[in-house]
Amino acid sequence: MPIESGSCASARQAKQKRKSHSLSIRRTNSSEQERAGLQRDMLEGQDSKLPSSVRNTLLELFGQIEREFENLYIENLELRREIDTLNERLAAEGQTIDGAELSKGQLKTKASHSTSQLSQKLKTTYKASTSKIVSSFKTTTSRAICQLVKEYVGHRDGIWDVSVAKTQPVVLGTASADHTALLWSIETGKCLVKYVGHVGSVNSIKFHPAEQVALTASGDQTAHIWRYLVQLPAPQPTADCNQMSGEDEVEFSDKDEPDGDGEGSSDCPTVRTPLTSLKSHQGVVIAADWLVGGKQAVTASWDRTANLYDVETSELVHSLTGHDQELTHCCTHPTQRLVVTSSRDTTFRLWDFRDPSIHSVNVFQGHTDTVTSAVFTVGDNVVSGSDDRTVKVWDLKNMRSPIATIRTDSAVNRINVCVGQRIIALPHDNRQVRLFDMSGVRLARLPRSNRQGHRRMVCCSAWSEDHPICNLFTCGFDRQAIGWNINIPALLQEK
Repeated sequence: MPIESGSCASARQAKQKRKSHSLSIRRTNSSEQERAGLQRDMLEGQDSKLPSSVRNTLLELFGQIEREFENLYIENLELRREIDTLNERLAAEGQTIDGAELSKGQLKTKASHSTSQLSQKLKTTYKASTSKIVSSFKTTTSRAICQLVKEYVGHRDGIWDVSVAKTQPVVLGTASADHTALLWSIETGKCLVKYVGHVGSVNSIKFHPAEQVALTASGDQTAHIWRYLVQLPAPQPTADCNQMSGEDEVEFSDKDEPDGDGEGSSDCPTVRTPLTSLKSHQGVVIAADWLVGGKQAVTASWDRTANLYDVETSELVHSLTGHDQELTHCCTHPTQRLVVTSSRDTTFRLWDFRDPSIHSVNVFQGHTDTVTSAVFTVGDNVVSGSDDRTVKVWDLKNMRSPIATIRTDSAVNRINVCVGQRIIALPHDNRQVRLFDMSGVRLARLPRSNRQGHRRMVCCSAWSEDHPICNLFTCGFDRQAIGWNINIPALLQEK
């Protein structure tokens, strides 16, 4: 009987504590609301260069953050109180079992089991709530300024690939499903050259590192090497895409697409015959690239092989086999004889040709769906993107696991890395383009609205670090390529 009365007394004491604590919470909440109102009034009364709409949005966001943390605090107190009550009940029960006291070890084990469950519940609640707060910060904070500069319209079908010339004059190249490749003036958006030598979709385009020569891969099972001669027109004032009228917004809605003959691509000079045709594949050639020096080229095909060619003789030097499914992309190292190929078999492979007598291969496994592309950066890193909605950064010296993983909400297409800034551009199936640094921190999302941005799947991105006007280009299945000016703050560059 004395034990039961002690238990009831402890229960009443706990109930009184809860009641007094709930009253204190109400008083705290009311005082916090009053303080928040005073802070809002003070902020509204201060002089600020921010527009009122922006200030109101910031105040609302900070209010949401404060409420989130307040809810977490209250839940934390409730859980701690439940833990204390449970410990008191266990202590009381320990005196009544079989009329003898439980050992300290038994009581500690029993209490720790119950409290661990409550602690896990607390951790889960905390993580779930704070993840919402962190997510809101990520979506509203941007460290880079992104401005649309120019749109390149002229293809009759979707654009698979975009590339920037490495030699003067610097031009933009696009490869399209309309069986053509076009070269553009970056400044004016005018089409300079049209290549019509393929009889299938042109899937990729890459420029020779030292000459006015382009390499294109096609669905006609070939890769073509062709020469171009261009003279850049005089620059014209760039139209401000942010000053479009309401009619332009309707015309450029998500359901509409640009006209196929924009900017007069039909009347630009045409190249019909390649210098060299590479013809060893038995399936679609999905990508091609130049090895360092430009004397050899590598191609990737749906026949599950990648081929290495001598450019001067067009002879097949090596056939790279090992992938279990169709290849999706290939890329070469800017300074070393290294090639990386990606495939639908969820892997990408590194081929080493630095030693003429030994051609080693390393297999990278880490994705769960098609690896859409893998590209080199300066040093010993490779960045891979996949349909599993992730991008992974790898160290060539350690293939077992990535050093950074970026998780997104949509499949990732052909990525590209800004070597100088170490910034990764991610084109997505959901029409978005996002920028991340090499450690996986999100820097920005390119604007996309009725007035600017892509209106269908974004297929590829390409950086041009030395161009004064546009330093990032994207292309998509809305038949257009877009030139962007990305301004990275100096503080971020130092990192």
